[in-house]
Amino acid sequence: MLERTQRLAGIVGQEQATCDRHGAYEAQVFRDERRSGCPACAEDAREKREAEEWAAQRRQGAVAKLERRLGSAMIPPRFTGKTFESYRAETAEQKKALASCRRYAEQFTENAQGGRCMLLLGKTGTGKTHLAAAVAQHVIREHGATAIYTTVSRICQHIKGSFGSDATYTEAQAIELFAQADLLVIDEVGASRDNDFERMSIFEVVNKRYEEMKPTVLVSNLCATKFEASVGDRTADRLREGGGFVLLFEWDSARRGAA
Repeated sequence: MLERTQRLAGIVGQEQATCDRHGAYEAQVFRDERRSGCPACAEDAREKREAEEWAAQRRQGAVAKLERRLGSAMIPPRFTGKTFESYRAETAEQKKALASCRRYAEQFTENAQGGRCMLLLGKTGTGKTHLAAAVAQHVIREHGATAIYTTVSRICQHIKGSFGSDATYTEAQAIELFAQADLLVIDEVGASRDNDFERMSIFEVVNKRYEEMKPTVLVSNLCATKFEASVGDRTADRLREGGGFVLLFEWDSARRGAA
């Protein structure tokens, strides 16, 4: 049976051959005088090919996972392409803000361990959201962490959605949603009129993350004094703890200059 199979495959005999790498082996001799190669080399090549295919699948899986994380970050389309490299820093103040945000993102492992927060405060059109989005995306891409971008109004809407008998989740679950990510970016702090519910909602989210030692980045068009009055003393205290710091964006709007 074996001989018949070999004849059908065109094998007419065997002979001793030598592989420079694996030594002696028995080569198959074909009708056209071809000789089979070293079986150990063939096995090595097969294993290498399978390893490369597995690595490619892992890379594809990693890319898909990254895309899912970026999608889950809920960063608005206008800011998904914003990076540190695309931020236009011309003045000393702008360069300082860029360097500080880049350093915060690059040192995210240490910042996450200490729950260190960062506040981006100041005038509109100065690139605060650009840099906040760049931080979030860097954290996802380079540290493999999770990040969520949201606004104060979305937080309030989500918490309000837990009210009423027909709600599908509790208030605690609503707050927990914003506590899960390794990094949370809260934009538009203080954008609406003074509101006790908004102040309490921000506190509940920040406090939950504070308890779990998770960093939060807050973005606001208010100055430092008005920001603290807007969020309240308790929230401000928690944001400062663990080395939390403020970056002030006090230059003129780039949007106005581009108009």
